[in-house]
Amino acid sequence: MPKLGMEPIRKEALVKATIVEIGRTGSLDVTVSQIAKRAGMSSALAHHYFGSKEEIFLAAMRHILTLYGAEVRGALAVAQGPRARLMAVLHASFSPSNFRREAVSAWLNFWVLAQTVPQARRLLAVYQRRLHSNLVSSLRPLSPDRAPEIANTLGALIDGLYLREVLKSGAPDPAASVAVLADYLQSQIRDMQP
Repeated sequence: MPKLGMEPIRKEALVKATIVEIGRTGSLDVTVSQIAKRAGMSSALAHHYFGSKEEIFLAAMRHILTLYGAEVRGALAVAQGPRARLMAVLHASFSPSNFRREAVSAWLNFWVLAQTVPQARRLLAVYQRRLHSNLVSSLRPLSPDRAPEIANTLGALIDGLYLREVLKSGAPDPAASVAVLADYLQSQIRDMQP
């Protein structure tokens, strides 16, 4: 009989292993056996906890979104004023925990999964709405008439920077990515300090 409390620990290990395996292969073409082996358990146990490979992928996606949400909330909690709040959201999008090779690869593969899996599509839609809402809220005091438009472009730029990161070699460069966004903001809001 398994020890009480082992299920959450094993599930977390499987989720983290899923992200690493997706990052290693650069695709969703990983097997439950590969994921389970990386997590140090059998594929039967992985199936027992999640039921299917798709459910493991969705759990990994939820995990990444949870980490991202925590980064944003933490950054916003200490930001003072609309400019600082806006930059906090942008910096959180490219924080070390969100903008590492495995997470970037997982994000892109989750977008692929969202094309065919309604639950994945819903999770990404929730992320996009929250990002848009956070950006618009920070932009309204700076550019009341254009806040939604600027927020849409920032969201597209963030997505594009993640996409381009997959094509690069070497470690991700969060500062360079945030600089691209700050340059765009500077061009849209003349008195914005980077």
